[in-house]
Amino acid sequence: QVQLVESGGDLVQAGGSLRLSCAASGSITPMGWYRQAPGKQRELVAVIISGIRRNYADSVKGRFTISRDNAKNTVYLQMNSLKSEDTAVYYCYAMDGLGSQYWGQGTQVTVSS
Repeated sequence: QVQLVESGGDLVQAGGSLRLSCAASGSITPMGWYRQAPGKQRELVAVIISGIRRNYADSVKGRFTISRDNAKNTVYLQMNSLKSEDTAVYYCYAMDGLGSQYWGQGTQVTVSS
C-alpha cells in the first residue's frame, strides 16, 4: 500500500526553524515539497532532481534545505530563518516507477511575526 506521512509542522516565531519529514511506504520515492497558502495556488518549494541536484523556489533559496534518507525512504525539509510569508500547508509528493504522483495529507506551518 502506498502511503506518505508528513510531520513537523508547527507554530513558530519569525526567524525560527522547523524540520518537516515525509516518510513514504510502498513502491514510491519521495521527491519534494509544495506549499499552499490561503487564497493562493500550490507552489513548488523544493525538489530533488537527482543525487546532488536540487531545485528551490527563489523565495526559499539560502533558507531551506531538502534532503532524503534513501534507507528510510524519507524526505526532509529543513527550514531556517522562517518568515510570515512561509505560512502555508506543506505537502510532500512522491513518484512511482511509471511517473505517477502521490501526495501527502499536508502539514501546517504557521510563522508568527
